[in-house]
Amino acid sequence: WWTGSVSLAADALESLVNLAGAVFALAMVTLAAQPPDAEHPYGHHKAEYFSSGFEGILIIAAGLGILWGAADRWRHPQPLESVGVGVALAVVSSALNGALAWAMLRKAREVRSVALAGDARHLITDVWTSAGVVAGLIGVMATGWHWLDPLLAMVVALNILREGWHLMRESTRGLMDEALDDDALARVQAVLVAFSSAHPARFDHIASRVAGQRRFVDLHLHLPSHWTLARAAALRGDVERALMAAVPGLRASIQLLPTDVEALSLDEEHLI
Repeated sequence: WWTGSVSLAADALESLVNLAGAVFALAMVTLAAQPPDAEHPYGHHKAEYFSSGFEGILIIAAGLGILWGAADRWRHPQPLESVGVGVALAVVSSALNGALAWAMLRKAREVRSVALAGDARHLITDVWTSAGVVAGLIGVMATGWHWLDPLLAMVVALNILREGWHLMRESTRGLMDEALDDDALARVQAVLVAFSSAHPARFDHIASRVAGQRRFVDLHLHLPSHWTLARAAALRGDVERALMAAVPGLRASIQLLPTDVEALSLDEEHLI
C-alpha cells in the first residue's frame, strides 16, 4: 500500500499466503513422517494432502480478494507513488522465491512430498507473477497509463485462482486414494509378468493407491496347491522385494492362494 499500487499489493499478499502455506506444510510433512501407531496402523502419510488443501483455500481466498480490490481500483484509478522502491523490493523478493522454489522442488521430487511440491509450484507461480507485475509497473511509469496497474492485479488474481484450484484438485485426488501413475503401474506389471513367465504363478486382483510419500499395491498370487507353504512364502517374498525395488516407496501386500481357488471380491478383476 506504500506505493498505492494494487498489483504490488496483490503480489505482496500472495507472498504472505506463501509464508502461511509453508508453515502449515512443514507441520504436515513432519506429521506425515511419524511412524504408524495404534490409532493409525497404516501411518500418517495422508497428512500432506491437508497441507495442499489448506494452501489451496488460502490461495483462492487471496485471489478473490485481489480481484475485488482490482475491480475497485479500475473504477477509481489513482496515481502511484515511490514505484521504483516497490519494483526493487519485488525484484529482490522474486529472486529469493525463485531460489527457494528450486531447492524445494528438488527436495520434493527426492522424497516424493506432495506438500513440498505444492509449495514449490506456488513459489514458481509467484516468481512469474512478480516478473509480470514489475514489467507492467515499468510500463506504467513510462506511459502514465494508470489503468495498467489494476489490469495487472486482475491477471495476478486469475493466475492465483488457477494455482489454488490445482492444489485443491491434488489434495482431493490424494484423499480419494488415487491409483499409482501409469509409469509406476507399468513397472509393477513388468515385474509380475517376469515372475509369471519364470514360475507357475498367476497374479490377479491388483489394486494400488498413493498416500503422500508412500505407495501401496495389493494383489493375489496363485500357486500350485502341491507347493509347500514355505516354498510359496519364499516366492512371495521375492515378488515383494522385486516390486519394492522397481517402484521407490512402495509397500506390497500379497495374498497367497492355490491356482484353482478364486478369492471373492466385489472389485473388478485384473488378470495377468
